[in-house]
Amino acid sequence: MTQQQWDPEKEYKVERWPASLALLACAVLYASLPEALVIKPKWLVPVLILLPLIPLTISTRSKSQHQRRWIRPVTIGTIAVINIANIVSMALLIHRQFWHHTAVAQNGRTLFFSGILIWVTNVLVFGLWFWELDRGGPSVRGTKNERWPDFQFPQMATPEMTKPDWHPRLYDYLYVGFTNASAFSPTDAMPLTVLAKALMTLESGVSMLTIVVVVARAINILG
Repeated sequence: MTQQQWDPEKEYKVERWPASLALLACAVLYASLPEALVIKPKWLVPVLILLPLIPLTISTRSKSQHQRRWIRPVTIGTIAVINIANIVSMALLIHRQFWHHTAVAQNGRTLFFSGILIWVTNVLVFGLWFWELDRGGPSVRGTKNERWPDFQFPQMATPEMTKPDWHPRLYDYLYVGFTNASAFSPTDAMPLTVLAKALMTLESGVSMLTIVVVVARAINILG
C-alpha cells in the first residue's frame, strides 16, 4: 500500500468518539447480563469502563504532535477490563451450565440472550483491540511514524482500487472482529504479527465456546 503523503504543517485529528461509543455499548451489554454472570458488585465493571470515556472522548490529538502519554495506556487498560470481564462471564455461564443447575443454566431464553450479549461484546472488544494496536495505534497510523502493519487489508494488496489516502478506521477493525468471531478464521484482513494472531485466536476461542456450547445448549432447551 502506498502511504499517504505526510504534511508536517497539517493537523491530523484523531476522532475517538466512535471508539467511545463502542466502549459505551460494551458497558451497557455487560450491565444487561444476569447477576450470576457478572463480577460483583455489578456496577464495578461498567464504572471502570465509563470513567475514562469522558477524558478520552474530549481529548483531541494532533498527529503532528507528541502523543499524550496517558491516553494510550488508559485506552488499552479500559479495553482490557471489559475483555477480562467478558471472558469471566463466559466462564461463569459455562460453569453454571454444566456444574450448577441454576436458573440461568436451565432457562433457555436467559441462556440464549446471555450468550448473544457475551458474543457481541466479544466482537466489539476485539475490534477495539485491533484498532488500538495495529501499526502503533490511531495516533500514528497513516503517518510517517506508523509501525509495520499487524493486519493486511485488501486495500493494501490492491492500492489502485482504493483512495490514495486510505487507512483503516474503527469500522474496518470491527468488521475484522465480526468475521473472525463468525467464521473462526480471518476472512477480510490477514494477521501478520504474533500479537495479531494471538488476539484473533483468543477471540475465535471465546466465540466458539459461546456459540457452540452456550447458544446451542439454549436452542436445545427451547426445542
